[in-house]
Amino acid sequence: MPEEWPQNSVLPRQAMPAARELLCRDRRLLLDGTPHVVGILNVTDDSFFDGGQHNSLSAAVSHARLLVAEGASVIDIGGQSTRPGYVEVGPDEEIRRVIPVIRELVRHVAVPLSIDTYHATVADAALQAGAHIVNDVHGLQHDPAMAPVIARHGAAAILMHNDPAFRETPGDVIENIKSFLTRSLALAAAAGIDPARIILDPGIGFGKTQPQNLAILARLSELHALGHPILLGASRKSVISHVLDLPPDERLEGTLALTALAVGQGVQFHRVHDVRANHRAALMSAAIRDALASGSQL
Repeated sequence: MPEEWPQNSVLPRQAMPAARELLCRDRRLLLDGTPHVVGILNVTDDSFFDGGQHNSLSAAVSHARLLVAEGASVIDIGGQSTRPGYVEVGPDEEIRRVIPVIRELVRHVAVPLSIDTYHATVADAALQAGAHIVNDVHGLQHDPAMAPVIARHGAAAILMHNDPAFRETPGDVIENIKSFLTRSLALAAAAGIDPARIILDPGIGFGKTQPQNLAILARLSELHALGHPILLGASRKSVISHVLDLPPDERLEGTLALTALAVGQGVQFHRVHDVRANHRAALMSAAIRDALASGSQL
Protein backbone atom coordinates (compact mmCIF):
# COMPACT_ATOMS: atom_id res chain seq x y z
CA MET A 1 0.00 0.00 0.00
CA PRO A 2 1.55 3.35 -0.99
CA GLU A 3 2.45 5.55 1.98
CA GLU A 4 -0.10 8.19 1.02
CA TRP A 5 -3.00 5.78 1.53
CA PRO A 6 -4.61 6.39 4.91
CA GLN A 7 -4.64 3.38 7.22
CA ASN A 8 -7.81 2.10 8.90
CA SER A 9 -10.06 3.94 6.46
CA VAL A 10 -12.12 3.56 3.33
CA LEU A 11 -9.80 2.80 0.44
CA PRO A 12 -10.32 5.28 -2.41
CA ARG A 13 -11.05 3.54 -5.68
CA GLN A 14 -8.59 5.74 -7.56
CA ALA A 15 -5.85 4.56 -5.15
CA MET A 16 -6.43 0.92 -6.07
CA PRO A 17 -4.18 -0.84 -8.59
CA ALA A 18 -5.21 -0.36 -12.22
CA ALA A 19 -7.78 -2.83 -13.49
CA ARG A 20 -6.22 -6.17 -14.32
CA GLU A 21 -7.17 -9.82 -14.41
CA LEU A 22 -6.73 -12.75 -12.09
CA LEU A 23 -5.51 -15.63 -14.25
CA CYS A 24 -7.27 -18.93 -13.41
CA ARG A 25 -5.99 -21.36 -16.01
CA ASP A 26 -8.40 -20.91 -18.97
CA ARG A 27 -10.69 -18.54 -17.04
CA ARG A 28 -10.16 -14.97 -15.91
CA LEU A 29 -11.64 -12.62 -13.35
CA LEU A 30 -11.48 -8.87 -13.90
CA LEU A 31 -10.03 -6.95 -10.96
CA ASP A 32 -11.48 -3.49 -11.46
CA GLY A 33 -12.77 -2.77 -7.95
CA THR A 34 -16.05 -4.66 -8.40
CA PRO A 35 -16.29 -7.15 -5.51
CA HIS A 36 -16.25 -10.87 -6.26
CA VAL A 37 -18.26 -13.27 -4.10
CA VAL A 38 -16.82 -16.76 -3.62
CA GLY A 39 -19.60 -19.25 -2.91
CA ILE A 40 -18.83 -22.01 -0.39
CA LEU A 41 -19.69 -25.57 -1.41
CA ASN A 42 -18.83 -28.01 1.37
CA VAL A 43 -19.21 -31.70 0.53
CA THR A 44 -18.48 -32.71 4.11
CA ASP A 45 -20.33 -34.22 7.05
CA ASP A 46 -19.03 -31.86 9.71
CA SER A 47 -18.57 -28.30 8.45
CA PHE A 48 -19.70 -25.92 11.17
CA PHE A 49 -22.65 -24.42 9.24
CA ASP A 50 -23.63 -26.55 6.25
CA GLY A 51 -22.08 -29.94 6.96
CA GLY A 52 -24.07 -32.80 5.40
CA GLN A 53 -26.31 -30.57 3.29
CA HIS A 54 -24.58 -31.09 -0.07
CA ASN A 55 -23.02 -34.53 0.22
CA SER A 56 -24.73 -36.12 -2.78
CA LEU A 57 -23.54 -35.28 -6.30
CA SER A 58 -26.95 -33.98 -7.36
CA ALA A 59 -27.31 -31.80 -4.25
CA ALA A 60 -23.80 -30.38 -4.69
CA VAL A 61 -24.31 -29.54 -8.37
CA SER A 62 -27.73 -28.03 -7.71
CA HIS A 63 -26.40 -25.84 -4.90
CA ALA A 64 -23.42 -24.69 -6.97
CA ARG A 65 -25.66 -23.67 -9.84
CA LEU A 66 -27.83 -21.74 -7.37
CA LEU A 67 -24.77 -19.94 -5.99
CA VAL A 68 -23.75 -18.87 -9.49
CA ALA A 69 -27.29 -17.66 -10.23
CA GLU A 70 -27.16 -15.61 -7.02
CA GLY A 71 -23.95 -13.86 -8.07
CA ALA A 72 -20.96 -16.05 -7.19
CA SER A 73 -17.83 -15.36 -9.26
CA VAL A 74 -16.08 -18.50 -7.91
CA ILE A 75 -17.24 -21.76 -6.34
CA ASP A 76 -14.95 -23.03 -3.55
CA ILE A 77 -15.32 -26.79 -3.09
CA GLY A 78 -14.15 -28.45 0.12
CA GLY A 79 -14.05 -32.09 1.16
CA GLN A 80 -12.30 -31.54 4.51
CA SER A 81 -13.74 -29.39 7.27
CA THR A 82 -11.28 -27.01 8.95
CA ARG A 83 -13.67 -25.84 11.67
CA PRO A 84 -12.30 -25.77 15.24
CA GLY A 85 -11.82 -29.32 16.46
CA TYR A 86 -12.12 -30.87 12.99
CA VAL A 87 -11.12 -34.48 12.35
CA GLU A 88 -8.86 -35.01 9.35
CA VAL A 89 -10.35 -37.44 6.83
CA GLY A 90 -7.21 -37.87 4.72
CA PRO A 91 -6.43 -37.13 1.07
CA ASP A 92 -8.06 -40.28 -0.33
CA GLU A 93 -11.41 -39.45 1.24
CA GLU A 94 -11.14 -35.82 0.15
CA ILE A 95 -10.56 -36.97 -3.42
CA ARG A 96 -13.51 -39.34 -3.25
CA ARG A 97 -15.74 -36.50 -2.11
CA VAL A 98 -14.69 -33.66 -4.40
CA ILE A 99 -13.59 -35.09 -7.76
CA PRO A 100 -17.03 -36.20 -9.00
CA VAL A 101 -18.41 -32.78 -8.07
CA ILE A 102 -15.64 -30.92 -9.91
CA ARG A 103 -15.99 -33.05 -13.02
CA GLU A 104 -19.69 -32.38 -13.12
CA LEU A 105 -19.49 -28.66 -12.35
CA VAL A 106 -16.94 -28.02 -15.10
CA ARG A 107 -19.75 -29.01 -17.47
CA HIS A 108 -22.45 -26.91 -15.82
CA VAL A 109 -20.98 -23.59 -14.60
CA ALA A 110 -18.82 -21.00 -16.33
CA VAL A 111 -17.17 -19.53 -13.23
CA PRO A 112 -13.78 -20.72 -11.94
CA LEU A 113 -13.81 -23.65 -9.52
CA SER A 114 -11.62 -23.60 -6.44
CA ILE A 115 -10.49 -26.66 -4.47
CA ASP A 116 -10.19 -25.99 -0.74
CA THR A 117 -7.39 -28.30 0.39
CA TYR A 118 -3.94 -28.31 1.97
CA HIS A 119 -2.89 -31.65 0.44
CA ALA A 120 -0.95 -31.53 -2.84
CA THR A 121 -2.33 -34.89 -3.95
CA VAL A 122 -5.90 -33.59 -3.61
CA ALA A 123 -5.02 -30.37 -5.41
CA ASP A 124 -3.39 -32.31 -8.24
CA ALA A 125 -6.42 -34.58 -8.66
CA ALA A 126 -8.80 -31.61 -8.53
CA LEU A 127 -6.83 -29.66 -11.13
CA GLN A 128 -6.70 -32.69 -13.39
CA ALA A 129 -10.49 -32.91 -13.02
CA GLY A 130 -10.85 -29.28 -14.18
CA ALA A 131 -10.51 -27.02 -11.11
CA HIS A 132 -8.92 -23.61 -11.67
CA ILE A 133 -7.84 -22.39 -8.21
CA VAL A 134 -6.26 -24.01 -5.14
CA ASN A 135 -7.34 -22.54 -1.80
CA ASP A 136 -4.62 -23.58 0.66
CA VAL A 137 -5.42 -22.71 4.28
CA HIS A 138 -1.74 -23.13 5.15
CA GLY A 139 -0.43 -20.75 2.49
CA LEU A 140 1.88 -23.35 0.84
CA GLN A 141 3.67 -23.89 4.18
CA HIS A 142 2.20 -27.29 5.08
CA ASP A 143 2.82 -29.55 2.08
CA PRO A 144 6.11 -28.90 0.21
CA ALA A 145 4.63 -30.39 -2.96
CA MET A 146 1.71 -27.94 -3.08
CA ALA A 147 3.42 -24.98 -4.77
CA PRO A 148 4.97 -27.12 -7.56
CA VAL A 149 1.58 -28.71 -8.26
CA ILE A 150 -0.11 -25.33 -8.61
CA ALA A 151 2.69 -24.05 -10.84
CA ARG A 152 2.65 -27.12 -13.07
CA HIS A 153 -1.05 -26.74 -13.77
CA GLY A 154 -0.93 -22.97 -14.22
CA ALA A 155 -3.63 -22.64 -11.56
CA ALA A 156 -4.45 -19.66 -9.38
CA ALA A 157 -3.82 -19.87 -5.64
CA ILE A 158 -5.42 -18.49 -2.51
CA LEU A 159 -2.73 -18.32 0.19
CA MET A 160 -4.07 -18.03 3.72
CA HIS A 161 -2.35 -16.94 6.91
CA ASN A 162 -2.44 -19.81 9.40
CA ASP A 163 0.26 -19.66 12.06
CA PRO A 164 -0.25 -21.85 15.18
CA ALA A 165 1.99 -19.50 17.19
CA PHE A 166 0.16 -16.33 16.14
CA ARG A 167 -1.80 -15.93 19.38
CA GLU A 168 1.44 -15.68 21.36
CA THR A 169 3.53 -13.80 18.80
CA PRO A 170 4.53 -10.34 20.02
CA GLY A 171 4.29 -7.32 17.79
CA ASP A 172 1.78 -5.84 15.39
CA VAL A 173 -0.86 -8.27 14.09
CA ILE A 174 -0.87 -6.95 10.52
CA GLU A 175 2.92 -6.91 10.28
CA ASN A 176 3.03 -10.51 11.56
CA ILE A 177 0.48 -11.58 8.95
CA LYS A 178 2.42 -9.79 6.23
CA SER A 179 5.60 -11.55 7.33
CA PHE A 180 3.94 -14.98 7.13
CA LEU A 181 2.37 -14.26 3.75
CA THR A 182 5.67 -12.93 2.43
CA ARG A 183 7.15 -16.37 3.15
CA SER A 184 4.21 -17.93 1.28
CA LEU A 185 4.85 -15.62 -1.67
CA ALA A 186 8.51 -16.62 -1.67
CA LEU A 187 7.51 -20.29 -1.90
CA ALA A 188 5.17 -19.47 -4.76
CA ALA A 189 7.88 -17.56 -6.60
CA ALA A 190 10.43 -20.34 -6.11
CA ALA A 191 7.98 -22.83 -7.63
CA GLY A 192 7.24 -20.57 -10.59
CA ILE A 193 3.67 -19.55 -9.75
CA ASP A 194 2.75 -16.44 -11.74
CA PRO A 195 2.16 -13.51 -9.33
CA ALA A 196 -0.93 -12.63 -11.41
CA ARG A 197 -2.50 -15.88 -10.16
CA ILE A 198 -2.27 -15.20 -6.42
CA ILE A 199 -4.89 -14.09 -3.85
CA LEU A 200 -4.06 -13.54 -0.17
CA ASP A 201 -6.28 -14.31 2.83
CA PRO A 202 -5.59 -13.05 6.40
CA GLY A 203 -7.20 -16.19 7.85
CA ILE A 204 -9.87 -14.78 10.16
CA GLY A 205 -10.62 -17.29 12.91
CA PHE A 206 -7.58 -19.49 12.33
CA GLY A 207 -5.45 -19.50 15.50
CA LYS A 208 -6.39 -15.95 16.45
CA THR A 209 -7.91 -14.36 19.52
CA GLN A 210 -11.05 -12.26 19.26
CA PRO A 211 -9.12 -8.98 19.73
CA GLN A 212 -6.71 -10.08 16.99
CA ASN A 213 -9.57 -10.94 14.62
CA LEU A 214 -11.22 -7.55 15.20
CA ALA A 215 -7.95 -5.69 14.74
CA ILE A 216 -7.34 -7.48 11.43
CA LEU A 217 -10.87 -6.70 10.21
CA ALA A 218 -10.38 -3.03 11.06
CA ARG A 219 -7.07 -2.88 9.16
CA LEU A 220 -7.66 -5.05 6.07
CA SER A 221 -6.65 -2.19 3.76
CA GLU A 222 -3.06 -2.43 5.01
CA LEU A 223 -2.69 -5.86 3.40
CA HIS A 224 -2.78 -4.23 -0.05
CA ALA A 225 0.88 -3.43 0.59
CA LEU A 226 1.66 -7.02 -0.44
CA GLY A 227 0.48 -6.25 -3.97
CA HIS A 228 -2.10 -9.00 -4.44
CA PRO A 229 -5.91 -9.22 -4.30
CA ILE A 230 -7.27 -9.92 -0.81
CA LEU A 231 -9.93 -12.46 0.16
CA LEU A 232 -11.97 -12.27 3.37
CA GLY A 233 -13.38 -15.52 4.73
CA ALA A 234 -15.42 -14.60 7.80
CA SER A 235 -18.84 -15.96 6.85
CA ARG A 236 -20.84 -16.99 9.94
CA LYS A 237 -17.64 -17.51 11.95
CA SER A 238 -17.21 -17.26 15.71
CA VAL A 239 -15.78 -13.74 15.41
CA ILE A 240 -19.44 -12.79 14.95
CA SER A 241 -20.78 -14.91 17.80
CA HIS A 242 -18.28 -13.37 20.23
CA VAL A 243 -19.97 -10.03 19.58
CA LEU A 244 -23.60 -11.04 19.02
CA ASP A 245 -23.78 -14.29 21.03
CA LEU A 246 -25.56 -16.14 18.23
CA PRO A 247 -25.32 -19.66 16.75
CA PRO A 248 -24.08 -20.13 13.14
CA ASP A 249 -27.57 -20.13 11.62
CA GLU A 250 -28.24 -16.63 13.04
CA ARG A 251 -25.01 -14.92 11.94
CA LEU A 252 -26.06 -13.65 8.51
CA GLU A 253 -26.41 -10.01 9.55
CA GLY A 254 -22.98 -10.08 11.17
CA THR A 255 -21.52 -11.57 8.01
CA LEU A 256 -23.11 -8.84 5.88
CA ALA A 257 -21.60 -6.18 8.13
CA LEU A 258 -18.13 -7.69 7.68
CA THR A 259 -18.57 -7.94 3.91
CA ALA A 260 -19.57 -4.27 3.67
CA LEU A 261 -16.66 -3.27 5.91
CA ALA A 262 -14.21 -5.24 3.77
CA VAL A 263 -15.50 -3.83 0.47
CA GLY A 264 -15.00 -0.33 1.86
CA GLN A 265 -11.35 -1.24 2.47
CA GLY A 266 -10.83 -2.50 -1.07
CA VAL A 267 -11.05 -6.23 -0.41
CA GLN A 268 -11.83 -7.86 -3.76
CA PHE A 269 -12.96 -11.40 -2.78
CA HIS A 270 -15.53 -12.44 -0.17
CA ARG A 271 -15.90 -16.15 0.65
CA VAL A 272 -19.43 -16.70 1.97
CA HIS A 273 -22.21 -19.22 2.48
CA ASP A 274 -25.05 -16.83 1.57
CA VAL A 275 -24.20 -15.52 -1.87
CA ARG A 276 -27.28 -13.49 -2.80
CA ALA A 277 -27.38 -11.40 0.37
CA ASN A 278 -23.61 -10.83 0.45
CA HIS A 279 -23.46 -10.01 -3.26
CA ARG A 280 -26.09 -7.32 -2.80
CA ALA A 281 -24.40 -5.93 0.31
CA ALA A 282 -21.03 -5.91 -1.48
CA LEU A 283 -22.37 -4.02 -4.51
CA MET A 284 -24.09 -1.45 -2.29
CA SER A 285 -20.95 -0.91 -0.24
CA ALA A 286 -18.85 -0.60 -3.41
CA ALA A 287 -21.20 2.05 -4.79
CA ILE A 288 -20.86 4.13 -1.63
CA ARG A 289 -17.08 3.64 -1.56
CA ASP A 290 -16.78 4.78 -5.15
CA ALA A 291 -19.05 7.78 -4.58
CA LEU A 292 -16.91 8.86 -1.65
CA ALA A 293 -13.76 8.42 -3.72
CA SER A 294 -15.15 10.52 -6.55
CA GLY A 295 -16.21 13.33 -4.22
CA SER A 296 -19.95 12.94 -4.84
CA GLN A 297 -22.35 14.66 -2.47
CA LEU A 298 -24.24 11.91 -0.65
